[in-house]
Amino acid sequence: MKSTTIRYLFLLLFTLGVVCPIIAQTPDNTFVNGDLLPNSPELSVRGTYGVGVRTLTVVHKDQVDVLHQKDGKHPLYDRSLTLEVWYPARLPADKPAVVTYESVFGIANNPNRPLVPFTFTGRASRDAEPDITSGAYPLVIVSHGYLGSRLLMTYLTENLASKGYVVVAIDHMESTYRDAAGFPSTLLNRAFDDLFVLNEMARLSAKGSKSFLSGLLNADNTALIGYSMGGYGALNATGAGFSPQAVKTFGQLAQGSTALEVRSMDSPAYKASLDPRIKAVVAFAPWGMERGMWDAKGLAGLTLPTLFVAGSKDDISGYEKGIKAIYDGAVNADRYMLTYLNARHNVAPNPPPASLIPGVSPDEYMHYAEPAWNERRLNNINQHFVTAFLGIHLKKMDYAKYLNLPETDAAGPWTGFKPRMSVGMEMRHAKP
Repeated sequence: MKSTTIRYLFLLLFTLGVVCPIIAQTPDNTFVNGDLLPNSPELSVRGTYGVGVRTLTVVHKDQVDVLHQKDGKHPLYDRSLTLEVWYPARLPADKPAVVTYESVFGIANNPNRPLVPFTFTGRASRDAEPDITSGAYPLVIVSHGYLGSRLLMTYLTENLASKGYVVVAIDHMESTYRDAAGFPSTLLNRAFDDLFVLNEMARLSAKGSKSFLSGLLNADNTALIGYSMGGYGALNATGAGFSPQAVKTFGQLAQGSTALEVRSMDSPAYKASLDPRIKAVVAFAPWGMERGMWDAKGLAGLTLPTLFVAGSKDDISGYEKGIKAIYDGAVNADRYMLTYLNARHNVAPNPPPASLIPGVSPDEYMHYAEPAWNERRLNNINQHFVTAFLGIHLKKMDYAKYLNLPETDAAGPWTGFKPRMSVGMEMRHAKP
C-alpha cells in the first residue's frame, strides 16, 4: 500500500474518531481493564486524580446465621467483610500507577470448578497517600453478584476514583468464589452488608478516627452500585421492600426461616432502616423480579434516582419480566434504563482474563463473557453513563444531556458518542 494511501486512511479514521487515544501503558506494555477503546464515549475517559487503593476488613457482629438452625432458631455469628477501597491519591509524577490484583477462578467446595488463583493489572497505587486537597469526596459502595468478588468491576471503580469519588467494593461473606455457601445467606444479607459498610465508612472517615479515610469521604453523599444479586440488595436497601411471596420463597429455601421478613415492605422496621445518606442507585442486571421478590407495592417504595443497565436477552435476571418490569414498576423514582440489545447477563464485569490458565473450565470464561458484545466496549460505555448519572446526583454537575437521549440513535449519534458508535442500545427515562 502506498504511503499516501496509508496517510489518507489514517486521516479518515481520525476524522471518524476511530484512532485510539494515547494511553500510558503498564511496564509490560499491555492495556488493562478500563482503558479506552478508539470508539469510547466522551465521559469514559479517566479523571484528573491519581488513584490509590487499599484493602480493609470490617466485622459485622451478631448477625443471623440463616444457614444454620438449632431447635428451630438461628444462632448469631460475625460477618467478616473484606473491602477494597479506591480513592483520589497523591502520586509521584515519575512512578506509574500500577497494581496487581489477586483473584481466583472457580467455586469453593466445587470439585468440578476448583479454585485456581490468577492475577491481573490495574491502574492504581497500593497504599498511596490520599489527596485531601479537594475536601471530602462522595462515597460509592459497590456490590458484586453471586458468585463474585470485590474485584469484579475494577474498570469502573478505578475510573470513578480518578474522578473524585471514594469507591468501596465489598466481598460479601458466603457469596464470593472463595467462600461460596448457601443461597439464603445472599438473599438475606446483601442489604444488611451495604448499610453496615455505609456506617463503617462514616465511622472511619470521622475526624480523629486514625484511619486513612479520616476526612476523605462524605458518607452523607453516597451512591450504591450493584450487579445481579448486588443490584437486588441495592434496590432493597433503598426502598424496594420485598413481597410476601419473597418471604415465602425464602422460607422454602431456608428450612422455614422467617428472617427475610424484616426486609419486606410489610415490616414495620423496614422503612425505618432506609438511610437518607444514600442519594442514588445504579443497578446492573438486578436479579429477583422473575422470582416474585417484588410486587407493585414494593417497587413503588423505590424513590431514589436510579440507573438500570440491562441486556435485552438476560437469561439470569430476565428482561421483559425481570429488569424492565422493575424499571416499569418503580413509578415513584426518577429512573433511566440503558439496554444493550442482544446482550445477556454479563453487562457489568471486567472482561474475561486475557488468558485462561490451562485446564481451567470454560465456565470460568463464560462467567465474564458476553456473546454479542465486546466486553471492553461495554466497560467504556458503563464508565460514560455511570459518570454522567453520579455526576448529576452526587456532584451536581450539568450532565443531563448525556442521559436525556432519544430511545435510539435513529436520528443521529447520542450526545457524547462518536459518529456511528451509539448503535445497538436503547435508553429509556421515566419520572414519577
